Amino acid sequence: MNKLTTEAAFREAAGADALTIVVFKTTWCADCHFIDPFMPDLEKQYEGKVIFAEVDRDDLEDVCSELNILGIPSFIAFRGGNEIIRFVSKLRKTRDEIEQFVDRAIQVDDTIRQG
Repeated sequence: MNKLTTEAAFREAAGADALTIVVFKTTWCADCHFIDPFMPDLEKQYEGKVIFAEVDRDDLEDVCSELNILGIPSFIAFRGGNEIIRFVSKLRKTRDEIEQFVDRAIQVDDTIRQG
């Protein structure tokens, strides 16, 4: 997963003309580490449909404040600089829940583009 370490890199990724899901995490978050083992598989599973990127909330505090990122990990889908949908909850996220979110993000993105 591409790690975005600067605000410019985040803006470029979120502004891409492709469905981009940014995962907001931190190094000290146990629930963030819980998803680490299966995220590479999800990237392969959705290759060609979704681009995944990662932001450490502690590295880009201003961006996270602007986006109101409170719970982590948080998932936000973007296209062309616009937020499409987000998945945030205070509970640990399972692989199945993340897959459901990605599938929903693809559906919402398709609907918007067909507009």
